[in-house]
Amino acid sequence: MTKINIGLDIAGGDFAPQCNFDGARLILDQLGDRVHLTLIGDQDLIREGLAANGIAPDAVSVFHAPEVIEMGDSPMRALASKPNNSISAGLGLLKAGKIDGFASAGNTGAIFGAAVVALGTVIENIRPCMMAIAPRETGKDAIILDVGASADSKPENLYQFAILGHTFYKYIMGEENPKTGLINIGEEPEKGNEVVKAAYKLMAGSTDFNFIGNVEGNELFGGKADILVCNGFTGNVVLKLCEGWYRTCRRFGLKNDYLEKFNFENQGGSPVLGINGSVVIGHGISNGKAIMNMVKLTAEIVENKLPWRIKEALSNNEQ
Repeated sequence: MTKINIGLDIAGGDFAPQCNFDGARLILDQLGDRVHLTLIGDQDLIREGLAANGIAPDAVSVFHAPEVIEMGDSPMRALASKPNNSISAGLGLLKAGKIDGFASAGNTGAIFGAAVVALGTVIENIRPCMMAIAPRETGKDAIILDVGASADSKPENLYQFAILGHTFYKYIMGEENPKTGLINIGEEPEKGNEVVKAAYKLMAGSTDFNFIGNVEGNELFGGKADILVCNGFTGNVVLKLCEGWYRTCRRFGLKNDYLEKFNFENQGGSPVLGINGSVVIGHGISNGKAIMNMVKLTAEIVENKLPWRIKEALSNNEQ
């Protein structure tokens, strides 16, 4: 069986490069039968890290990209001033077909912006977005999108996010006809701001996805909707609220299986949906386990040909 070749940004993350070597070791141990790793970064640093972490040099491939975009760098300025950075190199390999997917816990703005420019969008006039898991009491998790790619969205953008989410949920989560909800301040169609009310009108009666109406904040983690659609401002607030709530619970000694679903280590990062390639962005404070799950999610997206399926779904919508 041909292994999926995933490019891993060795410089990505607050605790890089060690978190990525920890992740690489876990990937080789647990996913080595289906995933091949291409480590992207300074080749001398990579060779030293492989030796220090007991990873055989021939167990991975190495691509030399000596420059690093730091977490605090201005994304677009850094991409221009550091052309040999690991993010641009990884996306270049992906575009050239030399790797199947790219995963990085680096600067989110730089990864997202460079991915859109380097790979292009699956169709014209689409705004790509980022997605995250919304753990549910029912057992099977929901997803929420957008979670921060853009703060403002037009009604047609929200409609497209619904198609992106529907396609992801169908092929990655295995649900043939998932329920799509629009995050709002009330259930009634006339509630919310002008953008959300207009988006509701677009979504109502859609044949592109199974729209069930508005979803309020106190319903996000129940079973009302599988796909939760919102603009990036709202989605990022929800995402950061969940992260903070999880940390607070842990400080008070609270722990159970459901609560652990909010632990970023277990979630695998945020896929960039709507671009011509499989790219996943990990949490900046990722450890080895989080890096492994980020690569695992990237491989699942590749295996299910998600960018192609999204393009097909959006193209059908245009007709």
